[in-house]
This record gives sequence, C-alpha cells and structure tokens, in this order.
Amino acid sequence: MSAEYIICTNRSWVVDSFLKVRMSLLGNWSVCLCPEDLIHMANTRNPRYIFFPHWSFIVPEEILVKHECVCFHMTDVPYGRGGSPLQNLIVRGHESTLLTALRMTSEIDAGPIYLKRPLSLEGSAQNIFQRSADLSMKMIAEIVAIEPEPADQEGEPTMFSRRKPAQSELPDNSTVKSLYDHIRMLDAPGYPHAFLRYGSWHLVFTDAHLKGDALEARVQFHASDSRD
Repeated sequence: MSAEYIICTNRSWVVDSFLKVRMSLLGNWSVCLCPEDLIHMANTRNPRYIFFPHWSFIVPEEILVKHECVCFHMTDVPYGRGGSPLQNLIVRGHESTLLTALRMTSEIDAGPIYLKRPLSLEGSAQNIFQRSADLSMKMIAEIVAIEPEPADQEGEPTMFSRRKPAQSELPDNSTVKSLYDHIRMLDAPGYPHAFLRYGSWHLVFTDAHLKGDALEARVQFHASDSRD
C-alpha cells in the first residue's frame, strides 16, 4: 500500500510547482489549502509526512505531536530563525542563502534539520519565492525517497523579527542599490509593497530594475483612503 503525504500551502506558486512534479513523486498526495482542512486531512489520511513549503498559519500542537511535519525556512538555521526571512536577508546584504527543511516543533524554526540546499536571492520576491517553491519540491522528493533522520541544529540562534507593513515605506537617505533592494524584496502577491507618501497620495512601487546608475520601477498612485 502506497504511503500518504500532504502538502500544505496557501500560495498559488507552490501549488503550481507541486503540479509540475506530481506525477514523478512516490506515494499518494493530497493538497491542503486552508487551516480548517488540516486536522481532518491529517486524521483521515494518516500521512507519513506533512510538508509545509509556504504556510502562514499556526499548526496545532496535536498535529505536530502525532505527525512528522516538515517546514521550509529560507535561512541557514539557526541563523535567521523567525519572521520575514527573505526581507531580513536582503536588508542585511545577503545575495544567496540556504533553504532548510526542518521538522516542525512548538518552538519556531528550532526543530532538527533534514536537508539544506543553496538558493539565490536575485530578482524580485516573487522570483525568489518561485525558485524556493521549485527547490522545495526537489527536497520533498529527496526526503520521501530516503527518509533521512533529522539532525539537531548546532550553534547560537540568530533571530529575525517579522516585518510590519509600515516598514515597507521607502527609507530616507538611501542609495540606488538599497532602494532597488527595498522595492524588489517586497514585490510578491500578498506582501505589503514598497510605498511612499506624497501629500494625499500613496505611491506604490513594483517591478524595479537597475539601469546603470539609475533605478526604474512601476509606480501606482492611490488615494490615501484606498492605499494597500
């Protein structure tokens, strides 16, 4: 009898990546798109693993205790545990990182590690998230095939704080490169895009590109009462 597996995600690009490789994956697979379905699916399917490539909700303790839950974090943990890893990495000047597959525990990003694989931080947040989703599917296939024993994290943790929407405002006294990084690191669906206040207007910036010493970006003007 084939093993059961569940993919949990609330991002369309992860679903797209999964569908591209579904036929090559071993076992029977289900996709969970919302937290309301998670407990029911876990209890009725008795999965070998539950994978969380990009999930924005708290996983109940009963799920973590009963099932082997694997999440994917965009840092070389224990460095960079916590929220907004992509943005925190780019703000700190990182051009690449490691995507880590680790067992989920009640302590955020503190579980033992299955795999780490290199990931480029070039391009927009959406570009990076798509690469991360594709890479996570390769890592999932590897975990399913070899069922590695996760190893405890080593070293002193460095914690990241989840960014607040107000931090998306373009900073003063920036270089062209830092403005480019600020816009691109927020340029993905569902994230608070870079913005600037101009009188009664709220200017939202996306699609940033460096052109020599100049920065080009798409800007939308929103009335302040309808801003993102």
